[in-house]
Amino acid sequence: MRKPSRLLSFSAAALLLGALAACGTPPPPPQEHLAVRPSPYPVGQVAYPAAQQPAYVEYGRVANIEVIRTQQPGQSSGAGAVIGGIAGAVIGHQFGGGFGRDAATVAGAVGGGVIGNNIERRNQTTVQDSYRVSIQVDNGAYRAYDVGSPGDLRIGDRVRIDNGQISRI
Repeated sequence: MRKPSRLLSFSAAALLLGALAACGTPPPPPQEHLAVRPSPYPVGQVAYPAAQQPAYVEYGRVANIEVIRTQQPGQSSGAGAVIGGIAGAVIGHQFGGGFGRDAATVAGAVGGGVIGNNIERRNQTTVQDSYRVSIQVDNGAYRAYDVGSPGDLRIGDRVRIDNGQISRI
């Protein structure tokens, strides 16, 4: 009588593991042209108190526009932990007898929950793109600004920098 219940348990464990595996998709392959490269130029500006901040206007040309890709870990909804915990408990229940079986069931549930949660969080990462616009100003110096979108700026465009605001002229 025990053999059909073990077969049923193994089938349920395989089904739950398949459901957990379906939650995980491989991360997208890295793209070489979007790789983050450190900039040799200083980024941003020194912040002065409002009363001392000088108003300045500079002119120059856009020398480079780089894509900066950042990944932020996702948040877990708990579904991966629940599915993983159930699958781990079913698998853990197959081992041992008496108190050992109970301990294996609990250990399988905890381990499966942790693994399922990690799989879910890894597959929920958000990728955010920003842009580093490097400008060679008329006096020969370079300035680099991190912006959310380059807008209509292209390499070689003549620009005006007014208190850190870049505009094409």
